[in-house]
Amino acid sequence: MNRDNRRHRADLKAIARRAMIDRGLLPDFSDAVKGEVGRIKSSAVENDRKIRDLRGLLWASIDNDDSEDLDQLTVAKPLQGGAVKILVAIADVDAIVKKETAIDGHAKYNTTSVYTAAQIFSMLPETLSTDLTSLRQGEERLAMIVESVIDEESSIAQWDLYRAVVCNRAKLAYNGVAAWLEGKGPAPERVAALPGLDQQIRIQDEVAQRLKNLRVRCGALQLETIEPRPVFKGDSLSDLEVERTNQAKELIENFMIVANEVTARYLEAKRFPSLRRVLRSPERWTRIVELASSLGGHLPPEPDSGALEEFLSKQRKADPIRFPDLSLSVVKLMGSGEYVVDLPGDTSPGHFGLAVKDYTHSTAPNRRFPDLITQRLLKAAMAGQPVPYSKDELTGLAQHCTQKEDDANKVERLVRKSAAALLLESSIGERFDGIVTGASEKGTWVRLFHPPVEGKVLRGFEGLDVGDRVRVQLIGTDVERGFIDFARAG
Repeated sequence: MNRDNRRHRADLKAIARRAMIDRGLLPDFSDAVKGEVGRIKSSAVENDRKIRDLRGLLWASIDNDDSEDLDQLTVAKPLQGGAVKILVAIADVDAIVKKETAIDGHAKYNTTSVYTAAQIFSMLPETLSTDLTSLRQGEERLAMIVESVIDEESSIAQWDLYRAVVCNRAKLAYNGVAAWLEGKGPAPERVAALPGLDQQIRIQDEVAQRLKNLRVRCGALQLETIEPRPVFKGDSLSDLEVERTNQAKELIENFMIVANEVTARYLEAKRFPSLRRVLRSPERWTRIVELASSLGGHLPPEPDSGALEEFLSKQRKADPIRFPDLSLSVVKLMGSGEYVVDLPGDTSPGHFGLAVKDYTHSTAPNRRFPDLITQRLLKAAMAGQPVPYSKDELTGLAQHCTQKEDDANKVERLVRKSAAALLLESSIGERFDGIVTGASEKGTWVRLFHPPVEGKVLRGFEGLDVGDRVRVQLIGTDVERGFIDFARAG
């Protein structure tokens, strides 16, 4: 049954709220949280001689077009001999959101912001995350600074962490910056208007590409999965667009990886525990080996991220259309990342996909609770104060954050599927071209080329196998459950 297009957003919002509750997440803030927020009148200011004044640097943020919860700024300084100093400023959320407050309690419960097509369920109230704790353009804010010197070999040669006051000089967006860097469009308005910012961004991009190339040589995996983003016209769902990586996203990604590595090293050097983000060596490596063999590749019997990346690189060039589906299979076989407590002297499992040993989450405290925990650990270590969390607290929080992240991902995934079903609801009987992405006893699945959605083939699936191109007819949708059903056409 087709529904009123004007209610698309409202329908998806209702589905999202039910999904939040079903997964044990809080969609709303309590009166206690609202009361605390109401008593906060301005951004944090501290009179501490150890807090440096870095407002004069050419800081800029690069994020999604519509993002207001800005967590980090970046700047770079060329040094002699080809080295470059990169600075990442991270919003000092802890300066306002204190441990054991009602606001902190809500953040600790959900542990993450949940981004759905119709509504964002922020970890922190928007008065904070998009304003008072956000590194907004033109506003002076307290920040944690992660300073790293990248030498001519693209390694981290020196590093330091400290607090500072910063000011975002330019709020930039991924797509606009990427189009300019890749020679596909003009410089963003703010880049063109602010003297020296164009050169500053190009320096950052050059360093980021060097960092990326080194990580790939060390075995970091370059995967590409398709995650359609709903596009609205007013409240009506009009299309689904695939979000692809680009040079601007890679710039921020590589700087954040360095910041997270340095943060982990800093806490280790201070003999402090840390909440590490790890992706263990794949338990289903044998199946990954079999998958590679079925495509003419060869992998060693023991997990080897470098060999896997070499295989993936060849497949990307040989079959770009099917590569996103291969990437998704590898992602599922590798398993999910998790949070674990790393105590002084421990050996961390590291992050298999990023090919880094020391890694934490620290760069998004407006959006992720593990980052806020890390920020509190850092500030205590800097000030020579006791660890603000016990070992048992950290262990419980690590498990809780891992579980809630999984719950949030399932909410976001359901709403994406529901949005796809909603978009196709009025197209019952129409035919589409696609590619088979799954074929097993559990069912046969097809991803359409446009719109980029996936559904199950209920009739005529006999003989179809992964990678086959096929024409299908849409025979049904279930918006509430996010189901899309096809029959083979012809």
